[in-house]
Amino acid sequence: MGILDWFKSRPSFFEPDRLSDDTTTRAIEKAVTLTNPRMKLIHSYRERLAPAVDISVQYLREMVRAVPPALSVSSVNWSTDPVLRAFFVAAQDIPCTMGRSKNLRTLFNKYPEIDDACFILVMKFNEQQVFGTSMQGNVVQRDVAQTTVGFSDHEARICGLDDAEVRRLLGVQAYEYLLAQALSEIGDERSERRELEDNRALIRARLRLLQQQGPGLGSVFGRVAASSDDEFRLETQLTENERQIEAICSQQSVLDAELESLGAVLRHPERYIRIEQKQLRLNSMNVLVDDASNAVASEIVFSLAQLTGVREIQRAFVMARFARSGLPEARMNLDDIARYL
Repeated sequence: MGILDWFKSRPSFFEPDRLSDDTTTRAIEKAVTLTNPRMKLIHSYRERLAPAVDISVQYLREMVRAVPPALSVSSVNWSTDPVLRAFFVAAQDIPCTMGRSKNLRTLFNKYPEIDDACFILVMKFNEQQVFGTSMQGNVVQRDVAQTTVGFSDHEARICGLDDAEVRRLLGVQAYEYLLAQALSEIGDERSERRELEDNRALIRARLRLLQQQGPGLGSVFGRVAASSDDEFRLETQLTENERQIEAICSQQSVLDAELESLGAVLRHPERYIRIEQKQLRLNSMNVLVDDASNAVASEIVFSLAQLTGVREIQRAFVMARFARSGLPEARMNLDDIARYL
């Protein structure tokens, strides 16, 4: 099975509620396949990766389990649900967001018998310091420092039939993100080896040129002979370069180094993925309200994901559920049509 096949089928090795030897084995095989299948030539690759894989899978399992239950997303409920009002500026924004999701439409088309679907509602999250007004008893205070919270760029991601399937897919994609980070670090190591090999070729060429312009006809018909100090310096550089290449470029040592890089990432998943559960008290204008305040406010709960690996991303998200009946009719994409005319 090739890399693209893995991404298309996404073998179900991640189960949020249990850890087994079979789970570990399949996670190891996926890690090796997506980074460098030649690691399988190392006799003990499974034994060496198993502890690191178990750490990552357990970390991701706890992370996924901590995500709150699915929120029912509906334009009908927008006016009465303070969470939906915090996330969406207007009720019509909800069907517009859902209607843009090709994955959600594909799921409903594939399973015509289902009435609703689960997904991850992803949003940009920002906090801004502003000056506004507030009531202190019967007195209006102006130019009060306040924090406003905003949610934007809503997208429906990781669609599934139920809560369990979406959580499993969330865990799988988080694991794939860790593998992408490992692959990036392995790529950096490969670039270093290529740089050393290119440097060796350059040093050899310069040394050859110096030797050709040394004693003999080279000193008569060529330029002034190079000094022995220059030649000695290049020979020293070449010797050191070849020592470095020999240290890192043997086939076995390369595979060992890449296996160690993969294990290092999987042993420390918290360095690359963190999901924090946020609970904010917001008023109807999405202004943060202090816990001690008597102002009218609602508790808004969501998850905040921070990815600090290959791509640094911060996004708010919630598990969500959406009814088929709320999905607007698919619009004709004029740009796509124009490309075929």
